[in-house]
Amino acid sequence: MRTIDLSEVPALAAYVQSASSEPVVLTQDGQAVAAVIPGDERDVENLLLSINPQFQAVLERSQRRLESEGGLSSAEVRRRLGLDP
Repeated sequence: MRTIDLSEVPALAAYVQSASSEPVVLTQDGQAVAAVIPGDERDVENLLLSINPQFQAVLERSQRRLESEGGLSSAEVRRRLGLDP
């Protein structure tokens, strides 16, 4: 991931700061090429995980295993751990 401080792109800084609650779409020749979305550190982590192919493979493998082998309900997990329901 690459980060750029807003001080390095003053033309964009004004748009990002004034529209801090909505995405800013960057275009080139009328075509969307990037988007700047408001967020905090948690949002950045979620975004990076959502586009990470290895993480997506883990999720898909886990989903297939759940479908083929079944899983435990949260109530069963709590019971096995001796926690209150």
